[in-house]
Amino acid sequence: MTVRTRFAPSPTGYLHIGGVRTALFNWLLARHHGGQFILRIDDTDQQRHVEPAVKMILDGFRWMNMDWDEGPEVGGAYGPYYQSQRGHLYTEAAQKLLASGHAYRDFSTEEQRSADKAAAEAAKRAFRFRKFSLDPETEAKYLEEGRPFALRFEVPLGQTIAIEDQIKGRVETKSDEVGDFVIVRPDGTPLYNFATVVDDAQMAITHVVRAEEHLTNTFTQILVFEALGYPLPAFAHVPYVAAPGSKKKLSKRDGAVGLDEYIKQGYMPEAMMNYLSRLGWSYDAETEFFTPEQLREYFTLDRVNSSPASHDPDKLFWLQGEWMKQVPIEQKVQSCIPFLQSAGLVDEPVSPEIHDRIAAVLVALGDRLKTFSDILKLGKFFFQDQIDYDPDAFKKRLCKADVPKILTEVSELFERIDSFDTATLDKAVHEYVETSGRGMGLVVNALRVATTGQAIGPGVYEAIEILGRDECLKRIALTLSILPKS
Repeated sequence: MTVRTRFAPSPTGYLHIGGVRTALFNWLLARHHGGQFILRIDDTDQQRHVEPAVKMILDGFRWMNMDWDEGPEVGGAYGPYYQSQRGHLYTEAAQKLLASGHAYRDFSTEEQRSADKAAAEAAKRAFRFRKFSLDPETEAKYLEEGRPFALRFEVPLGQTIAIEDQIKGRVETKSDEVGDFVIVRPDGTPLYNFATVVDDAQMAITHVVRAEEHLTNTFTQILVFEALGYPLPAFAHVPYVAAPGSKKKLSKRDGAVGLDEYIKQGYMPEAMMNYLSRLGWSYDAETEFFTPEQLREYFTLDRVNSSPASHDPDKLFWLQGEWMKQVPIEQKVQSCIPFLQSAGLVDEPVSPEIHDRIAAVLVALGDRLKTFSDILKLGKFFFQDQIDYDPDAFKKRLCKADVPKILTEVSELFERIDSFDTATLDKAVHEYVETSGRGMGLVVNALRVATTGQAIGPGVYEAIEILGRDECLKRIALTLSILPKS
């Protein structure tokens, strides 16, 4: 059997990392078995459809390097891959259910349904919608009048509906607990629990791996599968991603949860894939670091935990830092350039001189650079004509009685030394500290803020070398001109 998995997002907003994890599990399962991964857009609810969301989904998958074998922009033998374009298949399946007696036309009104529900509540019993008896003559009359109706699936009573879930184990319910459910609205649009069955069957999906919030939907979907004579796929329901340090489901109020937010911060797709794969899945008790190739080789559903996994931004950040250590310097340069350009610090195209400066800055930053956007936090001063002082650093490091004299003397020292490289600068400042009796921390911290405007960044001597003698002297002079007024 060829394993065929799918991810079927609704284009209603941003791509949640919990959804990306579910998609990743589908992708890894298909790749592990040498099967196919299908991307389908479930856009039957056109009122909630957000057109940019489709592009965000596709761009997110491309960024993650999760290629799809069939779907939008790729095509395939089972298309179209947008539910909004598959109406003829739903119509055909609905007519089949109607003809076989598994579905019926429901002409009930809102008032009738409300009264039925109120009666159930008064009798202290759970409300489950059941078919209103309607004789054939009345139904024919309603049809002739053009009275609106929904198509409902008639749930057989007295049965046990069971799921042999590949993550949760055996889960079952009584069919009496399931009300007759709508499969097609009065306006002709299909509902999720019906359309997804038709799609999964028509696309020959063998494994439905999805969020556990769909577990209750699966009971109704099994009924539709069986009524239409479709073979059941294997089901696996992935526990939700919990908010950091809690058991509640992760939401936007808990911070960055959209994949696009991490892309904007300059995270690497390898780090994100590594992190998301470990949210509820483990290969052994020790290993945390996995390459995409290893994940494809090792991933199986039996290693997915049946309990929720908590989102851990600190762990994601740590993994990102570990992955960043493996990135060649030229790849770092190319990945940092878009952030510098978006901030207006670097022109397009990048000149050879600016390219070399970026490379020098990244070498100086070393392991301090955790994400590609860190180039703005740690090194934007290298690309600015006007120095921006961090207010706290300015006050703490420069607003001291001895600082103007120190900066004046160091500036004169910088004018005299022959070479302006890191080693020479380091030696000269150490000699100045020894002869002047100044504290090393006082001198170095004042020098850093006076030339870079901030208290963090690469080593101070590496930074000064990259800026160059003329720029450093200019910045120290500017700082001295400001200090008396502060």
